[in-house]
Amino acid sequence: MRLLDLFCCQGGASAGYAQAGWDVTGVDIDPQPRYPYMFVQADAIEYVKAHGHEFDAISASPPCQAHSKAQRIMGREHPKLIAPAREALIATGRPWVIENVEEARPELVDPVMLCGVMFGLRTYRHRLFETGGGFALDVPAHPFHSVRTVKMGRALTDRDFYHAVGNFSGVSLVREDMGMPWASREGLREAIPPAYAEWIGRQLLEWVSR
Repeated sequence: MRLLDLFCCQGGASAGYAQAGWDVTGVDIDPQPRYPYMFVQADAIEYVKAHGHEFDAISASPPCQAHSKAQRIMGREHPKLIAPAREALIATGRPWVIENVEEARPELVDPVMLCGVMFGLRTYRHRLFETGGGFALDVPAHPFHSVRTVKMGRALTDRDFYHAVGNFSGVSLVREDMGMPWASREGLREAIPPAYAEWIGRQLLEWVSR
């Protein structure tokens, strides 16, 4: 089964879908030399309009900067691409998943929230997932947040959780914990932990294979 990963960046989500059994192709408007799967450099929305029907399922992670608190504080403007992406995904007739940050909740329809502690990670890293094309996700239980998160730039102890944003420290630890040994600091900042996408991908593969 073939899955198209739009706005793929360095391939956190792609890795999870591949681990779930999908043949993954990533699309991003920027070059992604670290991306470990089949890659197409293109405008993601235009690509899915032209080629989305060629795949069995589609994942999309539109840039989250428009919803970022830090970007709003700095007064920066970024395009909001969730709605255009959804419109293009619906038109393919394929099952799809849209991912984004918690601050994007008003733009998403009945999203499911995933957290790192659900998958044994050392980060909370909440992300929201909207589904469509007939596909729906089970809602997992959300464990209590009992471990402190170290602020950006401070050293981690073995008892701490990390928050991989900005110029965060502990890049090698984050690579190991997230399962992305190929990724740069920038790639880790932007990535969906592969464990999230693997969990989604297994459900999606079962749904498509019915």
